[in-house]
Amino acid sequence: MGVQPGHQRGHTDRRRFLMIAGLPLLTAGAGLTYLLWPGSIRPSGPEVRTDTEPLNRRLRLFLGELTDAHWMGYDIDESGGGDRSIPGPDSRVRLVGVAHLSAGGAAAITGRPEHAFAPAAPSELPDPLKQYVPAAAWQHSPGFDAYANETGPEGNPSGRYLFDTAHDLVQFDIMYLST
Repeated sequence: MGVQPGHQRGHTDRRRFLMIAGLPLLTAGAGLTYLLWPGSIRPSGPEVRTDTEPLNRRLRLFLGELTDAHWMGYDIDESGGGDRSIPGPDSRVRLVGVAHLSAGGAAAITGRPEHAFAPAAPSELPDPLKQYVPAAAWQHSPGFDAYANETGPEGNPSGRYLFDTAHDLVQFDIMYLST
């Protein structure tokens, strides 16, 4: 007696079914393992940066050379994971942080009478940046903000700049709208 044709086919169909049904389960299990594995958790938002080249490229024209910066830059329309669920036609990028100016740089900017600087409260910063901003005697000028916002070389900026002359610091919170 030989192997019945239907009998062999039954085992093959059952194996194929188990492979097809098992593949999604294996994939889901591997994904869950990746997410739960120590060290695989991705940050839920932007991280504090210390590089100054991107800041100097955008702000040097009216602030001078920046050093020792702590800042964040992110698209405010992105979800916490860094991916947009629905792409939008516009991108709103926020640059926020604090940086040192060259020696005497804050006094040179705040000393210009056309900007009429006055004491001001610091801007509200994202939690990861708060530790880098000292309690200081901040000064602000809507006139300087307008000057800096029209002088920016990239995008359409709108922002607020605060200065501390005792420590030569600038605190910035700028929004760039790119279309």
